Amino acid sequence: MPTQKDALKDHLSRYRQIKISVIGRKSGRTISNPVWFVLDDEKLYLLPVQGSDTQWYKNVLKNPKIHIDARGAEAELKAVPITDGKQVSAVVEKFQHKYGAGDVKKYYSKFDVAVFGDIR
Repeated sequence: MPTQKDALKDHLSRYRQIKISVIGRKSGRTISNPVWFVLDDEKLYLLPVQGSDTQWYKNVLKNPKIHIDARGAEAELKAVPITDGKQVSAVVEKFQHKYGAGDVKKYYSKFDVAVFGDIR
């Protein structure tokens, strides 16, 4: 019998976009955004489109709880910021491999941070 985690990994393997929900650092309200992601084994990587200026990223710094929804397969994760340049570059490469370097360059304006969450 497939577990909730199996269903989540299955959905993540099939889709190019998920919805993340974070808690607003000022409002305290839940804020949802569609985002691109990369699943690498048990790690889910997110790349804020405007780097450290991205609002959902700023919210995660205050409250690291993040809710993901991959078309009905859902999970709560602890978002871990990645600020080391080499590690951020590695995440950018994963995104370029999945989505194409042209689209990553077109939609993302700053590459100074990334985020990962463990889906185990």
